[in-house]
Amino acid sequence: MDRPLDDLTREEAEDYALPGDAGLIEGGVEGAAAERSAFEWRHAPQLDKHVRVNLRLQEREVAEKFMADPKHMRIYTVLTLGCFGLWLAMFPLTMMQIIPIWPCFLFATFIAAVGYIPSHEAMHRNIGRPGTKYHFWNELVGQVATLILIFPFSMARLMHMHHHYHCNDPVMDPDYTDGASGPIMAWVKTWLNRQPGADGSIHHYKRCLERIGTPEAQVALRDTMLLQLGSMGFLFALAWSGYAFVACFLFWLPRHLGLSYIRYWLSWAPHHPRDGLDRYTNTRVFRTWVGHWLSLGMQYHIVHHLYPGIPNHATKYAYYEMKPILEQRGVDCSPL
Repeated sequence: MDRPLDDLTREEAEDYALPGDAGLIEGGVEGAAAERSAFEWRHAPQLDKHVRVNLRLQEREVAEKFMADPKHMRIYTVLTLGCFGLWLAMFPLTMMQIIPIWPCFLFATFIAAVGYIPSHEAMHRNIGRPGTKYHFWNELVGQVATLILIFPFSMARLMHMHHHYHCNDPVMDPDYTDGASGPIMAWVKTWLNRQPGADGSIHHYKRCLERIGTPEAQVALRDTMLLQLGSMGFLFALAWSGYAFVACFLFWLPRHLGLSYIRYWLSWAPHHPRDGLDRYTNTRVFRTWVGHWLSLGMQYHIVHHLYPGIPNHATKYAYYEMKPILEQRGVDCSPL
């Protein structure tokens, strides 16, 4: 732990990245930018270089205890596919008046708000690494979990990786459009960003994809167009057939409520006021009365930006074990 080290080479920096950090160097982002952000370790320049390196090694030691194990991540697959199948079944069941629409509306809103989490794990390949028997399920979960949001997995993954590379950059961070002065305006902004003519999230995403310009970005643009057209056609067909309430309360409204919930808790809350540009300052530790589960674990989001291979449900426990180390690095851990 106290071995002498000179300036870190790239190879040494990569050694401090855990397997779950691999997603940070994928996605078609410029190599120099990816290298600069993915292996950021020069935070807290007031600390001696050797102190910083040793603190990083201590972080790694803690993080290794909580890294995703595919055997324990199967619950994400079971719940995602089960909930998706149940959501699909609700359409004919409500149309035939076998079950009332209101409990179905509540369930659809729940999976729209929470379903992003399994997809997020899949973006970082925490459910199954490439080359393993779990990788098929990783990709399937990613594809299915965000369909209710009309948000293709190809775009979701690429934009999320870009967010990691350029977090809080006004131009390069795809999620920067969620910035707002306070909680109330943040909720309002999530709705305004989706209005016709607004230069909101999806338009900013498309500009980012055009700027990236890789084949993966072109696929993401194509998938977005096809999913949007297909979803709008499905909603229109339901409404034209006399099932407008089904279209509204099982798909359209849950999607919008879910997107607002996700945008607030996963984007605005952990990054406000968006003034930090390295992985120790681009998120904040905060306390909320809704607690760990309803905030989707975002109170401890710094752990995710440091070690994306730690699954979302484990970030709370990793944070409290890592907290003394983070405090030594100058992270404000006072809220929790």
